[in-house]
Amino acid sequence: MNLPTRTLGTTGPRTAAVGLGCMGMSALYGDSDRAESVATIHAALDAGVTLLDTGDFYAMGHNEMLIGEALRSAPAAARANALTSVKFGALRDPDGGWSGYDGRPQAVRNFVAYSLQRLGVDHIDVYRIARLDPDVPIEETVGAIAELVEKGHVRHIGLSEVGAETIRRAAATAPISDLQIEYSLISRGIEDTILPTTRELGIGITAYGVLSRGLISGHYTRDRQLAPGDFRSFSPRFQGENLDHNLDLVEQLRKIAEQKGVSVAQIAIAWVLSRGDDIVPLIGARSRTRLTEALGALDVTLDDAELAAIEAAVPAGAAAGERYPAAQMAHLDSER
Repeated sequence: MNLPTRTLGTTGPRTAAVGLGCMGMSALYGDSDRAESVATIHAALDAGVTLLDTGDFYAMGHNEMLIGEALRSAPAAARANALTSVKFGALRDPDGGWSGYDGRPQAVRNFVAYSLQRLGVDHIDVYRIARLDPDVPIEETVGAIAELVEKGHVRHIGLSEVGAETIRRAAATAPISDLQIEYSLISRGIEDTILPTTRELGIGITAYGVLSRGLISGHYTRDRQLAPGDFRSFSPRFQGENLDHNLDLVEQLRKIAEQKGVSVAQIAIAWVLSRGDDIVPLIGARSRTRLTEALGALDVTLDDAELAAIEAAVPAGAAAGERYPAAQMAHLDSER
């Protein structure tokens, strides 16, 4: 039975759900503060956010261990309500390099054993391969996760960055709870075929990149100096004329946000929330300040006129540059 997507994110009185994407606390966006990261996870749980998203390859297990530390030190009630979503399959090397994806059943069993240990949990709530392994049929990978569900090590099967055909093949193999994929005002590629397919099949969307790695947060500036290894230093949307064009879009969005009395980040998150009850945005906050701002989006309601103004300011396809460098785009089944 599929897991209703909006039950993944928030408990309590809130009517809309978000999850906490923890990747930035360990990797790809420069140095982070471990104590502040743990405090941010605790603050999210205290606010009623229950979904914690990670990948076993984020800083080679660091992110899972960070979440495990936060769960161990959280109040018992918050710990009991927490739901873990884990991506696996990416192959790394000691120098931080990437060397493909492994979706073989024996690899699936190996990956989950390490994740359970690092997280300090007896099961993972949603388990998914991060990218399609082109050498292994999705039926074999999903079938291996289904066996883990039968044994109680995993509760639900998810997918990540796959296209409509793969979604259908996976769903014909075992029940799929959700598809994790990038979706934001400037990343709307799922709207043509992927979103109609998930809705037809009753599969939810867990949307990452809702602020496009800070690009449409309202806080990113043209003169920002990035730390070595920051993903944005080689991301096409953050380069030269692309960055100038994209930040011009943000300024148009800022005018709408100011008229409504909210922040740019809040209106961008609220837009994703407005797209349907089957979509859960992942908030990539690395600090309590940014978390508080993001959660404020749950109180923002956009009427038809405001949605039309946002559409006019940032229409589909308006962004300059691909969402990943070419080598990484080649691994995205969702783009084929």
